[in-house]
Amino acid sequence: MQIHHISAERLTIERVGEIIENNYKIALSDDARQRIVKCRKYLDEQIASSDLPVYGVTTGFGSLCDVKVSRDQLSQLQINLMMSHACGVGDRLPNEIVRIMLMLKIQSLSYGYSGCKLDTVERLVDFFNEGVIPVVYSQGSLGASGDLVPLAHMCLPLVGMGEVEYEGRVMPAAELLALKGWKPIELASKEGLALLNGTQNMSSIAVWSLLRAQHLSAWADCIAAMALDAYDGRIEPFTEAVHRVRPHKGQLETAAHMKALLAGSELIAGHKKHVQDPYSFRCVPQVHGTVKETISYVKSVIETEINSATDNPTVCPDDNLIISAGNFHGEPIALPMDFLAIALSELANISERRIYRLVSGTRGLPSYLVANPGLNSGFMITQYTAASAVSLNKSLASPSSLDSIPSCQDQEDHVSMGGNAAIKLRKVVFNTERVLAIELFNAAQALEFRFPKKSSPVIMAIHEKYRREVPFISDDVVMYPLIEKSIQFLRHEAPC
Repeated sequence: MQIHHISAERLTIERVGEIIENNYKIALSDDARQRIVKCRKYLDEQIASSDLPVYGVTTGFGSLCDVKVSRDQLSQLQINLMMSHACGVGDRLPNEIVRIMLMLKIQSLSYGYSGCKLDTVERLVDFFNEGVIPVVYSQGSLGASGDLVPLAHMCLPLVGMGEVEYEGRVMPAAELLALKGWKPIELASKEGLALLNGTQNMSSIAVWSLLRAQHLSAWADCIAAMALDAYDGRIEPFTEAVHRVRPHKGQLETAAHMKALLAGSELIAGHKKHVQDPYSFRCVPQVHGTVKETISYVKSVIETEINSATDNPTVCPDDNLIISAGNFHGEPIALPMDFLAIALSELANISERRIYRLVSGTRGLPSYLVANPGLNSGFMITQYTAASAVSLNKSLASPSSLDSIPSCQDQEDHVSMGGNAAIKLRKVVFNTERVLAIELFNAAQALEFRFPKKSSPVIMAIHEKYRREVPFISDDVVMYPLIEKSIQFLRHEAPC
């Protein structure tokens, strides 16, 4: 059994992916336990020794921040907060993303700036390790006081409310607690606020999206190389000397990658009648390279976020401070998530243009990539499907972070809409995957019309592996199952 210890160790996007994919267990390190206990002790002492109001600890929430709550009602205040904020609607978030949310919330609480009790954090660890998945709905977060709505749904089961999925069955949380012999957590002051404030919903979708984006970006080069050879394209635009005079890192990296992918190709080395290729082939380094750099930037921001305490107020025992501020605000990651959605939309956009070229009946390829067009429509409509997905991406990539609707009687008068940026980003990831899978479907078909001349060993190895899943199309067949097989191939196979 592999265990990841939640501690001061810096989380990376890849490490989160490894933990989730390989079903690691997690455990609080001794340092994390000590920090949690120290912070809670300090908070209790401050409440006991002072009558001054502390936001969210001895007061109401949001615009009710000036309403003081008596000490005998502080626990009920936290439970009421969780119940009233569980207003989610829409589809359930998938289990994979909820598991990332759980882990990131535990990580944030482990720093000892949130004031949660140790048993509360340990129960979240139990949920993660025992495969208990809170039912969380996708819609409701403004990315303002963090992800209040989805985190309320995630944390309600701690007190025996809400629903969970366990061993494939959705059940009331109270039933799960009874099944496990766990007592509901008795929340202390500030705990509900610590659990609900924070950016873990946005961050979990961002982490998931980055893992997929890196995978798709690498595959995009491989697919573009196959499409270039199938289209009888030229290798000169990938010459290093061209890119040294405009030395963007992603551009240089992509040009070198394309050259390496096509090394040893009979097709690329052949005589060319045409002087240049369309932009969708010629400008792969400039476009794919910019996407790579965008992914890198967004990754650096999200890694900072998942290694931070993002609830409010912030409890700082060493500084003798309890400060209500704004670390829950989603703006630092809302804009980058919108940026990533734009970048991935561009990856799909240029891919669709290559698909169009492949089915256009030019450069010696048959119309719609079938031997007998007319009787057969071949790959005609695959381009339609890709164009539909690209068009939808253009709508989805309109930045959510441009919008702000004041809430909470105008106390929260500027919000990030990062929750919506996350929802849309996830949809863009799926659409981009579909378009790239359709390009692979077309490129593999087109390449065979160039036989017996072959592409490079790397590209031919991909082609051979792909052909084990998706056959060459001689005459019209029902296409959607083959497109789905292409999507699954792209999703589960490592890029070249």
